[in-house]
Amino acid sequence: MYQLEEKIWFWVLGVIPFIILMFLLLQYWRYRTQKKFANKELLNRLSPNKSVFKAVLKVVVLSLAVACLALALVNPKIGTKLETVKREGVDIVFAIDVSKSMLAEDIAPNRLEKAKQLVTQIINNLGSDRIGIIAYAAKAFPQLPITTDYAAAKMFLGNMNTDMLSSQGTAIDEAIKLSETYFDDDQQTNRVLIIISDGEDHSESAIPVAEQISVESGIRIFTIGVGDIKGGPIPIKKNGIVLNYKKDSNGETVITKLNEETLKGIAEVANGAYVNGENTNNVVETIGDILNQMDKTEFETKQYADFKDQFQWFLGFGIFFLFLDVFLLERKTGWLKKLNLFNEDF
Repeated sequence: MYQLEEKIWFWVLGVIPFIILMFLLLQYWRYRTQKKFANKELLNRLSPNKSVFKAVLKVVVLSLAVACLALALVNPKIGTKLETVKREGVDIVFAIDVSKSMLAEDIAPNRLEKAKQLVTQIINNLGSDRIGIIAYAAKAFPQLPITTDYAAAKMFLGNMNTDMLSSQGTAIDEAIKLSETYFDDDQQTNRVLIIISDGEDHSESAIPVAEQISVESGIRIFTIGVGDIKGGPIPIKKNGIVLNYKKDSNGETVITKLNEETLKGIAEVANGAYVNGENTNNVVETIGDILNQMDKTEFETKQYADFKDQFQWFLGFGIFFLFLDVFLLERKTGWLKKLNLFNEDF
């Protein structure tokens, strides 16, 4: 397991393309200038030891030096010991709607981005709870199993989009069924499923499925509605520009609306609660209060400890490559001329 202490220094890697670009421009300028001065045969006679390979090698070595120094500034750390830690918390699974209707912009910036913001803020306010993530449209797909790694959860969350599932539609019941597989029967923690959706349900069986799973598995289901009850069109974009809006078979623009009744019905039969997702602070506070009132169950988790700095290795290699670049000449080396490894004309 590793950590990156100062990720901001990765911007130093942007110097490498600049070095390569300047090298190519310099080579082009040399070629144009030398062509005006003399022909190729005469130039080879005037500078027999000139090596194109050595010039390229110097740029490669300089780029490696910059890359190593950048990584030294980032300061990677490696965990050297795996510890078993006992924690108390609740198991929470987030089921996020990624159907096309979540692209509607009746809530800024759009329903899906708002859903991701809500989940991120809820995660930021958790203590030692375990979390999992499900994406669903016409089918449900596991994104992240139950874990205490909040950083990984946020990474998966950030990558979620409406193109990740080929089958379109909205089947909330599929997400509810899949969530049941997330919870470990051996560790009887409080089990919570939080569904973030606009409430569209093409399967129309979400409420009975929610009731059944709540009774059989003890899963409490909370729902968060994103969108506006007045609704909005579903934009079709390319490179961030709206080209058109989704239309039905009659050529009419589709208006998708927040269906609070379905979400309220699911929460009611599953011993949960419905929260409107318009106000982020209100959602975070409401969910936080609900989770804090639940009994916490102790569970064990393994995590890396004693992270040690590794910047010294990259710093050493960076200095080595810098010295190598300084002492590396662009003219051909005598013993390399004899070997002629690169088929250069002498």
